[in-house]
Amino acid sequence: MPEESHLSTRLWPLAPTSTTDWLLELCGDGVTGFMPPPMPDAVWVLNAMYEHERGPAEVTYHEYRRARLADGSIQPHSFAGIDLEVGVATGGGLGRAEHPGRGWRRLRWAELARRTGDPVVPDGLLPSRHCFPSATKDGSWPLGMVPPTEGSLDRETWNRLITVLTEHSPAGPDTACLAYYNPLMLRGTDFDNLHVQAGRLGDAGILYDNPAADFSPSNLWAHDRSWVLFTDYDLWATKVAGPPALVEALLNDPEIETVRLPWAP
Repeated sequence: MPEESHLSTRLWPLAPTSTTDWLLELCGDGVTGFMPPPMPDAVWVLNAMYEHERGPAEVTYHEYRRARLADGSIQPHSFAGIDLEVGVATGGGLGRAEHPGRGWRRLRWAELARRTGDPVVPDGLLPSRHCFPSATKDGSWPLGMVPPTEGSLDRETWNRLITVLTEHSPAGPDTACLAYYNPLMLRGTDFDNLHVQAGRLGDAGILYDNPAADFSPSNLWAHDRSWVLFTDYDLWATKVAGPPALVEALLNDPEIETVRLPWAP
């Protein structure tokens, strides 16, 4: 068994599916994650995006891919002889993400909003691929920019968020927690036996590399239900519901970027 798989199993053993019953009652269906209401407050933590130090290029990811297909430098995606090259290559991904490395910098949503004139999040919507239409061309981002991924916090934001949660939980790193991964994240699709693991907040770092999923958890919550994290499979952000002091700490944190959404408190 790989070391990370062993650690995940030992530090975060499986918990009964029934531990999600209260979330089902509170939130409704959790196929893509359970979205909690304010408890009593809430804020959205935005996934990171990045820009190369040379800035965005004129060519988009889609245009670049089509050019490479045309000159034969890459082969089209196919399955059983069926061409799968449909839709737009947006440049965005699904699942875990981290800093691209040397030559790249984090691009704040607020900075891109000022640059494009688009709102950080359009009225009535949630943080997702529908944000920043002015930054894209026919739905595809320019080379030199890496948009947020769907369905998972990026590694740096996950680590910082765990630190803030630890600072605002009475038991600190010993806070008992539960983590839920929705069926879409797992290699199997068992919608009857939900995948829940139990452990300590201080050991939450290992959850990011859970070998059973390529995502951060759909939900992470304190056993005493004082706070809940929610990461939807289709979104670019994580909702944190909990006490006002926690929400204020996230709003004022220099590393984490957050936004309040009055239409989705």
